[in-house]
Amino acid sequence: MSKLPHNRLLDLLWIVLLALTLGGSWLGESSPPGIGLGLFVTLVIAVKGRIVIDHFMELKNANATLRRLMHLYFYLIPLVAFLVYLTNIIKL
Repeated sequence: MSKLPHNRLLDLLWIVLLALTLGGSWLGESSPPGIGLGLFVTLVIAVKGRIVIDHFMELKNANATLRRLMHLYFYLIPLVAFLVYLTNIIKL
């Protein structure tokens, strides 16, 4: 399989981001709330953040420390959002 040109890869990733966003909106409106849905939304946020960081912000080849900090941000924020969601369900 040949490697995609950079502009084609960005087009494909943009379509993936759009599909994840629309799919998440649809699930949020049509599915009953629950822990599974919360975990799925958390995962989608992390994946979308990683795609944006690596390809649209072009940090894939940036300084390793900066890249790791940005990845950490997009793993921690969804985790914190999920924990807040859990506290609302459990009513701690």
